[in-house]
Amino acid sequence: MKKIKKCIGCGVKLQSDNILNLGYTPSLDNDYCMRCFKVKNYGIAESINSNSDDYLKILKSISKTKDLVLYVVDILNISDDLEKILEYLNNNVILVLNKRDSLPKSVKDEKIINYLKERYNFKDYVIISTLNNHNFDEFYKKILKYKISNEVYLVGETNAGKSSIINKIITNYSDTNPILTTSNMPETTLAKIKVEVNKKLTLIDTPGIIETGNIINFLGTKYYKILNTKTEIKPKTYQIGRNSSLLIGDFLRIDYLEGDRNSFTLYIPNSIKVKRVNIKREHLKNNSYQEYSLKFNEDFCIYGLGFIKIVAPCKIGVYLDKNIKTFIRKNMI
Repeated sequence: MKKIKKCIGCGVKLQSDNILNLGYTPSLDNDYCMRCFKVKNYGIAESINSNSDDYLKILKSISKTKDLVLYVVDILNISDDLEKILEYLNNNVILVLNKRDSLPKSVKDEKIINYLKERYNFKDYVIISTLNNHNFDEFYKKILKYKISNEVYLVGETNAGKSSIINKIITNYSDTNPILTTSNMPETTLAKIKVEVNKKLTLIDTPGIIETGNIINFLGTKYYKILNTKTEIKPKTYQIGRNSSLLIGDFLRIDYLEGDRNSFTLYIPNSIKVKRVNIKREHLKNNSYQEYSLKFNEDFCIYGLGFIKIVAPCKIGVYLDKNIKTFIRKNMI
């Protein structure tokens, strides 16, 4: 029986018959499919349609194992329905907040973790950065503490950094060279990939689910690197009054409709330009327009972009594609 060979970058079955299908490679002697070869060497990746039903099947299959699960989340984009994943997993789950390097160093890890502990019910929490190796020894100790077998699963949305985390763990705690393909493009990992780190630990990477409301799905490829910043964010603070607006990039406008003079602090990538302007013309109500009322000390979150810390009650009007996910939460920072 002929052995099936899989791409070591994304886990999909390799094939040399059809260049249009997943897993194509000119030669089955290659270790990477053409898609991963392009990601690895040129930073180019074709988008793949996601299927939430397939993802739920993966979660249910993981649930049957009872093995430890690492739920990887981008710290800049923590969803309002973060705990929903626990509905499908009968496992111990560690919430892994990745990309710590994107937030200012002045923000204390303990403050964020305490904030999350008050709201969610995961087995444990850890904040890490694959870029500067932040907290990986503590992270590794937690994995060894809670695992019930050698196999540990990684789940999360696309581009949260699961493959980068596996590569960093291999670098730190194994003699094996990192092998998983990492990219700024969504859906790099297309199938389950099992990686033996050492005799104590085998990590299993899973396909990421795309959050359909993530702004990255609407802005196009030119924004992928911008939104996946590897530079510490420098918060921008603006004093806003009525009839004032913030223009954020070329895709978002926020009008200040009601409230006393207020402080808006933006935690978004540094390269996105922000401009404060006075808007005196009538507000244009259309399909992209929504209004929000905020109370004391709440964040206005734009999923995939970051969040705006607002300190006083106000009402704002937001011009943004209606399909992009937005929500309000208590100040995280």
